[in-house]
Parts: sequence; structure tokens; C-alpha cells
Amino acid sequence: MPLILDHVTKVYNADTESPVRALEDVSLTIPEGQFIGLIGHTGSGKSTLVQHLNALMTPDSGSIYFNGKDISDREFDKKELRKHVGLVFQYPEHQLFESDVFKDVSFGPTNMGMNKVEVGKAVFDALRMVNFPEELYTSSVFELSGGQKRRAAIAGVLAMKPDYLILDEPTAGLDPTGRTEILDMIADLHKTAGITIILVSHSMEDVARYVERVLVMDHGRVVYDGTPREVFSHDKKLAEMGLDIPEPSKITKALNEAGLAVDTGVLTVEEACNTIYEAIKRR
Repeated sequence: MPLILDHVTKVYNADTESPVRALEDVSLTIPEGQFIGLIGHTGSGKSTLVQHLNALMTPDSGSIYFNGKDISDREFDKKELRKHVGLVFQYPEHQLFESDVFKDVSFGPTNMGMNKVEVGKAVFDALRMVNFPEELYTSSVFELSGGQKRRAAIAGVLAMKPDYLILDEPTAGLDPTGRTEILDMIADLHKTAGITIILVSHSMEDVARYVERVLVMDHGRVVYDGTPREVFSHDKKLAEMGLDIPEPSKITKALNEAGLAVDTGVLTVEEACNTIYEAIKRR
């Protein structure tokens, strides 16, 4: 059941003197099973795009198809769509509102019509999938740490057993350890549960390390769509858009310019260490 965007355009303030074209003629196919990174400068259209994927927003022109059906059609069941396409916002407190964690994670499956036994199993499964501490299942959601709130919010979406999981800056505000724990957990979900992941991120290092496909947005358009290695090879064009390349790439490019024959196409710290070590051995 791929998600297909066909010439999607969204304009804010269309009837004013200052319209904003948030999405401009976007066409994409997002098949099941991919781990996708979505990057772009602030205001490039990333959040607008992902909110179209589960019909929180509707396009002004163009169509979005799920399971072969246009999700903007009046008879299309948007509630059913949101069982399959789950969205976790950047600030988890926007999605946490019940008195304790277990009740909060129960909200989605309960509203899907599951019976009490099914809800309980779905909640336990989801909390275990995100490695949420059992001793905090009945804790107030407002007493959780930032990382625990992220896990609870993700569990609340996972309890509905989605095929697609969209995460808008899931590590914002977390320390390096917390960020790594959340991203490793997301990567494990993709690997073990086969969930399609769409990760919105400002961290080029995280995107390079975890995803298999990168979409780059600029002024409402998708300007690059490829593997991390393909996309980050356009370093000069990315810089013009206000985007960086991963730090290991910058370091190896600088070393190469200084005369050390290293591979400048590396993306991760491990790759950079290996190519620098090999280059030093050759000298």
C-alpha cells in the first residue's frame, strides 16, 4: 500500500497579497518498508508535507493516494487512514493528555474500536517496542523526562499498529545519549517490525547514519531524492539552500584539500576513521 503524491500544491493565505506556496507541484511515491529522511531549511515545507500524508491537511491541487484511493475524496475514511499512517509531532506534550502513560497509549486503540483485552495487549506491545520502563506505566505523563515523553508519544501511535510512522524531529531538545537511544529504537522498529519510517530531521549526521533514502525540500519543492551518498554529494547546492553536509564528510573534504588522499564520499564517523587510517598508512 504505497503513499503516492501526484502534483500536490498547498498555498497558505491564498486570498491575500502575500500568499505562501508551502508545497509546489510535489510528486512522490513512498513504498512500504523504506527508512526515509526528510530534510530542508526552516520553512521549506517539511512539516506541511508530512501533515498531508495522514490527511491532517488537504492539498489545494493535486492528489494523494493510499491503497489506490484519493484521500481527499469525501467518502474516503480518514480515520482508517490514520490507523495506517501515524504521525508523532516534534513536541510530544502536544500528544500526551491522559492522567497516566498507560491510559494515554490506550487512547488510539480504544478509539479504533478494540475491546479491552485487545487494547491492553496493543498498549503493552507498543510500550515494550519503545523500551519504556515498566515501573512508569502508571506514572503521570507530565512527570516524564523528555526522552520518556518521546517514547510514550511514539508508543501511542504504535499501539494502532501503523504501516507508516512519521516522526517530526523526534530528538529535538534531547542530549546526545537520549538522541542516540531514540534513533536506535526507531531503527530497530524499522528492522524488526518492517514499519516504513519517515524521519524529519535537521541533523545531517543522523540522516546519514540511519536512513536509506533522503528527500530534500526547498521552497515547497522536492529538489533531491536519492541515497544519502547521492544527496550529500551535492554539497555546494545544499549550502546554497542553507543546508550542511555531515561533519565526517566535511572533515575528509578538508583533509583531501590539504593533501591527504582520503575518500571524500564518507558519511559516518566510522567511515571517516577508516579512510583516514588507510590514507596515513599509505604515506
